[in-house]
Amino acid sequence: MTDAPIRIEGLGHAYGKGALRKQVLSQIDLSIPAGEIVIVTGPSGSGKTTLLTLAGALRSAQEGSLRVLGEELRDARRATLERVRRRIGFIFQQHNLLAALTALQNVELGARVSGKHGAAERRRAAQKMLGQVGMGEHLNHRPDALSGGQRQRVAIARALVGRPAMLLADEPTASLDSHSGREVVDLMQRLAREEGTTILLVTHDNRILDIADRIVHLEDGRLQTHTESVIAQNRRMMDTLAQVANRRDMDAMVNDLDETGFHDLLEGISEESRQFIDATARAGDRAYTSLLKRGLFAFTRKLAGMLNADRASLFLVEGDQLRLVVAENLDELGEVVVSVGRGIAGAVAATGQPIRVADAYQDERFNPAVDRQTGYRTRSILALPIRDHDGHVFAVAQLLNRRDDQPFDARDEERFAGFMASIGVIFESFRLLTDKTGTREGTRS
Repeated sequence: MTDAPIRIEGLGHAYGKGALRKQVLSQIDLSIPAGEIVIVTGPSGSGKTTLLTLAGALRSAQEGSLRVLGEELRDARRATLERVRRRIGFIFQQHNLLAALTALQNVELGARVSGKHGAAERRRAAQKMLGQVGMGEHLNHRPDALSGGQRQRVAIARALVGRPAMLLADEPTASLDSHSGREVVDLMQRLAREEGTTILLVTHDNRILDIADRIVHLEDGRLQTHTESVIAQNRRMMDTLAQVANRRDMDAMVNDLDETGFHDLLEGISEESRQFIDATARAGDRAYTSLLKRGLFAFTRKLAGMLNADRASLFLVEGDQLRLVVAENLDELGEVVVSVGRGIAGAVAATGQPIRVADAYQDERFNPAVDRQTGYRTRSILALPIRDHDGHVFAVAQLLNRRDDQPFDARDEERFAGFMASIGVIFESFRLLTDKTGTREGTRS
């Protein structure tokens, strides 16, 4: 199994000695697989930049274990740190371009660090990368002749030109306006993903969080999930709002108002209330729905493996039809809708009874069209009804093909039903949320 580009266990780091010693990072555990984009958030002084410099082999780790690109960096020698640094691209808050060099020459330096190519090839690579970041017409401009966004594009090109295994970015949008900042992170995401590069990005900028595969939060030197941090921050904001409201003499303010003023006050507060309810409901629904979508796919795939089946899928009953919403090959299948009462899943939805089929092609209810579309060969099937809290069948769960080529048996059905009792509750939550928000997209990997 390939080692993750970043694997951190029990990492600690401190500055100073004796009475002046300050612990900056404590017991950090973090693993980042290849190709993942992880954003680190947190207040100033929380240890974000220290974590980035340690992961970038700019200093050796003091406590715990820090493996970067297969090398242990705790108490690492200078030669080890340098070897790792050569495989990493760096983008800093300040672009750090050399003022005396042109954009092309600055990017060539990035190619030279990797030590992979000769001078002519480095120049061609630098020209190509500058073209990819939209700077092809500014090759011979020095940094002082470029805008902030253009300089940052050059810095990105310099970081990526050596085809690094990993990209580290420290507040890359801090000095940019919203438009330039969005362009910078979109370029970083697109170009790095085309190269399969792992990205670790430190930021205060909430506008760019959407590029992340995962968000972690550092506070007081300790790592927590982004969800925990958002809940804590919202709680602090609500407490502050309550304190401010309590300082206002509401009775005195209301008593001095005439009818028009009182009406305007009520309208203003009611509008703020509507906005608050709408924003919190939508944000909560969107976040939780996304979590459920990912979870349902992961749970069904895990369940298939535990029950020795090739595949697991979930159909949702919508009126007189079933729609496939969870399946490993959903991209290949596209929109799959069957009528209640037709096919194996449709029969389960209509009768509310489980069905086990030993040989799908010998069962007249089976529709082989899906197999023809995907090239998959269905053999055995186990399908179960999923009931909502009112006892109505709202979905159907299905397993395909036992891996030992035997048909599914009563023990398989019992185990499948046991797991689906819990997964069914999660699926019902997903249905309620998607009904509420009007979304109809399927769940996929």
